[in-house]
Amino acid sequence: MQIHFWALSASLIFALNLSACSPDQNWRDVSLEGSPLKAQLPCKPDKTTRSVPLGGVPVDLQVVGCESGTAMVAVMTALLPAGADANTVLLGWQKATLDNARVQQPLVSGQPAWHRPGQLPLSASVRLQAPGLRANGEPVRMDAVWGAVAEGDRVRVVHAVVYDPKIQPEMANTLFDGIKP
Repeated sequence: MQIHFWALSASLIFALNLSACSPDQNWRDVSLEGSPLKAQLPCKPDKTTRSVPLGGVPVDLQVVGCESGTAMVAVMTALLPAGADANTVLLGWQKATLDNARVQQPLVSGQPAWHRPGQLPLSASVRLQAPGLRANGEPVRMDAVWGAVAEGDRVRVVHAVVYDPKIQPEMANTLFDGIKP
């Protein structure tokens, strides 16, 4: 009987220690290479850079992201060529993100503005929450922001997103508030 009690106690302590060391909500500062932007992510991120067309011009898109519990979080940024219309680029990026997540609700004017210190006051700098579908067809919710900061004579656009069946508002708020130019 005592052996079972100790085995149960040891198992419980082990499980509690594991949950305390879980990557869920283990916030860390992340730098985006070649950029003054910093972000905070709730888990150890994967990083990649790839060339994508934004505003009809190929740019190097930097992505940092990870999975925390059932949530997928990511921060993306790209430096636009001089003279590019950042507002138009952000609107196109929003449409592509919503289309990719198979969001059925159209993007309507009046979305809450997302303006952080140091950001450009663009009308396309918004925060959007919407239901959508994962690539495998499972329902998911999306909480996302788009914005831009001046970087010399060019503009850097930024997008951050949380995908989760049930988004924890504190996770999304911490992610979005942790993005700093």
